[in-house]
Amino acid sequence: MSTQASPQSLQPHLSFVFPVLDEEENIGQVIESARKIGQLLKKDFEIVIVDDGSQDESPQIIDAWAQRDARIFSVRHPQNAGYGAALRSGLSKARGELVFFSDSDLQFDLTEIKALLEHAEDVDIVAGYRSPRKDPWHRILIARIWGFIVQILFGLKVRDIDCAFKLFHHRVLETLPLASVGAFINTELLVRASAAGFRIHEVPVTHHRRQHGRQTGARPRVMIRAAFELGSLYRDLKHAAKKSSSSSTSRVKPG
Repeated sequence: MSTQASPQSLQPHLSFVFPVLDEEENIGQVIESARKIGQLLKKDFEIVIVDDGSQDESPQIIDAWAQRDARIFSVRHPQNAGYGAALRSGLSKARGELVFFSDSDLQFDLTEIKALLEHAEDVDIVAGYRSPRKDPWHRILIARIWGFIVQILFGLKVRDIDCAFKLFHHRVLETLPLASVGAFINTELLVRASAAGFRIHEVPVTHHRRQHGRQTGARPRVMIRAAFELGSLYRDLKHAAKKSSSSSTSRVKPG
């Protein structure tokens, strides 16, 4: 993994994080939108772009933006490591008091981060949910089944667990041991946050159909990886709960 440019020396108020894979037709507009919004908010900000082994011109476009603006920080994976791995790389570089992430496919209106910021002082995580969701019916069906499974296994009920439009306090990152390398990262983040007692608030956000590039979330390989990571997280949290219970019991002195 390589990095180019360097963030501002002072801690910014807000970090934008965008994972990228073959988004040459979208990423320039995404960066420009994030810059404009950051300036309108009148807060110190940085933009962290993670290229996950793109085979198109995305890396060159990102580097050109990073050279023009010191608030833009680029991270590059030499090979495709997965959506979750790319997002985790970006989050590990983010220094803002508040951290926001979204996809780089122009399916969201970044100006709607304002709706998330309105709740940032009251909760730990503000999660967007697509309303209405502009995806093919089969993707919506898969998402509903997935959400139901997550609710059954972890007791977490949210409207759109995989919506990539989230804002959270940096302290959340410092607490959660995120491990997903694939599309499961959105689910893992909310499940671990809920288990850790963080407060989550949901906000509706506008969703648009992808106009350029290819969607990868519903590919069989991606879904199989997510299923394996789901099982791993379930075992991890069960083991942690059992260990915590055992530790609490051992500290109880007999009367």
